[in-house]
Amino acid sequence: MADPVTPHFVNDIGSENIRIGVTKFKCMGATPPVDHPHIYLDMGSEGTIVCPYCSTLYVHDKDLASDETDPADCIHKPKAA
Repeated sequence: MADPVTPHFVNDIGSENIRIGVTKFKCMGATPPVDHPHIYLDMGSEGTIVCPYCSTLYVHDKDLASDETDPADCIHKPKAA
């Protein structure tokens, strides 16, 4: 189940990098059921981090909101029950 406070990101499109508006988040790799273990990542002051499971490079972009990504639609939005 997704943590409502920590954004979860997915890379269904196979982008080499994803710009995001947060520095602390969880990477899922892809939308379930083809996801990898959901791993908590913290960029710290570096502004970039590579997921050790799917090798996606995440880049912090202060101009994006916490629920925005570039390319678009890389934030996981769980389906309502």
